[in-house]
Amino acid sequence: MSEIDPRALRSAFGAFMTGVTVVTAIGPDGMPIGFTANSFSSVSLDPPLVLVCLANSSSNYAAFESAKGFAINVLSEAQKDVSNTFARPVEDRFSAVNWQAGPQGSPVFEGVSAWFDCSMFKTVEAGDHLIMIGQVEGFEATPAPGLGYARGAYVTAAAEVEALGSGSGLVVSALIEREGKVLLMDDGQGKLTLPEAHVGKGGASAALEKLIIASGVSAEHGFIYSVYEDDAREHQHISFLCQAAEGTPTKGGFTELSETTLMDIADPAMCTMLERFARESRIGNFGIYYGNQIRGNVRPITSEGT
Repeated sequence: MSEIDPRALRSAFGAFMTGVTVVTAIGPDGMPIGFTANSFSSVSLDPPLVLVCLANSSSNYAAFESAKGFAINVLSEAQKDVSNTFARPVEDRFSAVNWQAGPQGSPVFEGVSAWFDCSMFKTVEAGDHLIMIGQVEGFEATPAPGLGYARGAYVTAAAEVEALGSGSGLVVSALIEREGKVLLMDDGQGKLTLPEAHVGKGGASAALEKLIIASGVSAEHGFIYSVYEDDAREHQHISFLCQAAEGTPTKGGFTELSETTLMDIADPAMCTMLERFARESRIGNFGIYYGNQIRGNVRPITSEGT
């Protein structure tokens, strides 16, 4: 078997959409510890078992390996900041959340979609991670929609559905990517643009589907990459990041986002978005932008098992 490219493999793993959790426990000094992870799965109903993986390089490795139990906090869509906090070497991570001890004693958070407080059932060393299998001793679920994660970016399905529901003054664009290049076409005035269209009665999903079909390429319907109010053009703009497989574009072509290419993008707001995409593509992680055509926020990407 040929040598596997770790970065390409990580990207392929990222195609599987997961939830986002924060795994917590009480350390040997009696203080709470925790890390962000998307490597969580249910294992069994009888007995009730769950598992999560922790990187061997984690500073919390020894504490979790010897812990009597741990808790899984399934984050809600409103808790991206919590995910980011527990994915970084923040001095006092727990000051960012309201928490209490669960039935088994590990920290459980307020505002989560669900939590599971577990006793340690078994640990298994597997490659560069430790698999921790826990037996659920107590749990709680809420109606809050869970925070998703796929291809290096957060997915907030419920929030996206709400955003797409308005439809009025809404423009959808397809950021169709293949091997680092983006599908760009002539805007009719000698400049370049992404495939875009106004949303009709069928909604944003139907508009995106039509854009992909009209492009002539086979592409997966992507997640929302950017949402902004374009006051200059008097509409709301939602851009979907889509992965192209095969096919020859009927209009335009796949183009590298060089400095020269970006100078030819007709819409300044779209140009700014594509500049960000070019930067994020180089490191293999993506964020989601919320704001207007001038300024806004990009939610940074988490790292699992830190």
